[in-house]
Amino acid sequence: MNLIAEIVISFLLVVAGTFGFLGSFGLIKFNDTMRRLHAPTKATTLGVGGILIASMLYFAIFLEDVSLHELLITAFLFITAPITANFVAKAHMHRDVKERELPQPEGECGWAGYDEVGDEAQPIDTK
Repeated sequence: MNLIAEIVISFLLVVAGTFGFLGSFGLIKFNDTMRRLHAPTKATTLGVGGILIASMLYFAIFLEDVSLHELLITAFLFITAPITANFVAKAHMHRDVKERELPQPEGECGWAGYDEVGDEAQPIDTK
């Protein structure tokens, strides 16, 4: 039982480390904001989540102590990372991208955050 648990925990740590490395490498290697945003929010989130799950298994199996802290951290991370990425992407769009440069969305609605004023769409003023 201990050997199987050690193998599973080791596997989770190696996979999580690989995801963390690839996410960090993508953050450095990619050349624009939207590509840089993708790497850490996807890969690094899986990396940190895998490490936390391996920690939960270790404490539950070897120390016989169930810790829900890691589970709460993992849930918080998986919930907040996509929301943060969405906010950063919208801020980037408002700062650097005009609506006419964006691809045409499907359906009747335009891009969220842009308000039709005159001939050209302007970012919505939230002040």
